Amino acid sequence: MQEREKFASRLGFILISAGCAIGLGNVWRFPYITGQYGGAAFVVMYIVFLVAFSLPVLVMEFAIGRGSQKSAARAYDVLEPKGSKWHFAKWISYCGCMLLMMFYTVVAGWMLAYVYKSARGSFVGADADGVAAVFGAMLSNPGELIFWMMVVIVIGLACCAAGVQKGVERVTKVMMVCLLAVLAILCVRSVTLEGAGAGLSFYLVPDFGKLFAGATPGEQVANFGQAAYAAMGQAFFTMSLGVGSMMIFGSYIGKERSLMGESLRIGALDTFVALMAGLIIFPACFAFGVEPGAGPGLVFVTLPSVFEQMPLGQLWCSLFFVFMSFAALSTIIAVFENLIAFTMDQWDMPRSKAVAINGVLLIVLSLPCALGFNVWAGFTLPGIGDIQSIEDFILSNNILPIGALVICLFCTMKNGWGWDNFIAEADMGKGLKFPQWTRVYMKYVVPALIVIVLIMGWVPVVSVWMGA
Repeated sequence: MQEREKFASRLGFILISAGCAIGLGNVWRFPYITGQYGGAAFVVMYIVFLVAFSLPVLVMEFAIGRGSQKSAARAYDVLEPKGSKWHFAKWISYCGCMLLMMFYTVVAGWMLAYVYKSARGSFVGADADGVAAVFGAMLSNPGELIFWMMVVIVIGLACCAAGVQKGVERVTKVMMVCLLAVLAILCVRSVTLEGAGAGLSFYLVPDFGKLFAGATPGEQVANFGQAAYAAMGQAFFTMSLGVGSMMIFGSYIGKERSLMGESLRIGALDTFVALMAGLIIFPACFAFGVEPGAGPGLVFVTLPSVFEQMPLGQLWCSLFFVFMSFAALSTIIAVFENLIAFTMDQWDMPRSKAVAINGVLLIVLSLPCALGFNVWAGFTLPGIGDIQSIEDFILSNNILPIGALVICLFCTMKNGWGWDNFIAEADMGKGLKFPQWTRVYMKYVVPALIVIVLIMGWVPVVSVWMGA
């Protein structure tokens, strides 16, 4: 039996785990959803949910991984009571990670394509309509989408093929350092723009009245509820919880440090990048009179035209999409490693064979998303949308919350791993301990919040279906 691979350093564990969490949810979704729900007040609500909701589940994922010294493929088998069936949850993890990569590889390819387009001057002098035309042309070209998707997959597989220390850890460390450096440069440029002060005020000075906007008390309560659900959902999804993507990294670390302290550092770094992304986007939007809640098109359509209005705009636009690419690729590499480690543990095969098998699967299964914007653009589901939206809905609105619910119950129920075993593992080593007085909260309140996320994710879809 092969000896378990380990990270070479604690810094590697923190950066790689944070890299898995830091993705397009931080730098694409977080800014525009913050803009939609009023700015700083929404950010405060998001941070509260992150600490009270997402962080404890993150500790649980790490504890299961470290306690079992396995990926999700064998973690439940090792820790579950004899005769129980918790190990069936492994397939939630594998299918969830694979489904995520089926569309994430395509969207990450957009980022690399935009680096190339920005560097060659495709957006020079273009307004929002001009950028939209470039984006639309890219989506309508299946060959271009598949090419950039393949580039992303090859990069991810090459890093994972080299192993945990020489590939995943080494590359991700460099990538994360570069990401933070580019992030800092872009922030300085954005906050020093003339007129950036209004954007900073919108983003950093909470106005809780915006959360209760509405003409009637009923509308005000409804708007607050929507904002609260959006903040809770963003806090939940940003940490990549529910599919064992963090479990594998727990299995690669030692027991010298408590997991609560390490999780706080990872959560803080993840939140820092999300907040800094806002410091790039909101001052720039306000400086050039652009609506900050413009939706998903904010990054791909609106921002390139904003950057082009700045001095040296081509440089800033290129750097921004380099930053976005690093964020996307850090998640790609982390989730690829999860899929490969799962295959190695489940079927006891060498890394090279696991890389080859998963590589073929990733290429084949990513094609429907790439083709869904052009050749198969007519295939849609009412209330959900195109192929990418369907894949995202299955993952984000179903697999992630169900997987997180299983993890939470497994660590708190007597017929699972149990609270005492979880606490013993989480608190092992130096550092901040998990608050044991939260047992009732973790057993009942957190699962209830996860169920709310699950139900609320279906409400808009069911409403459309019922209306039809």
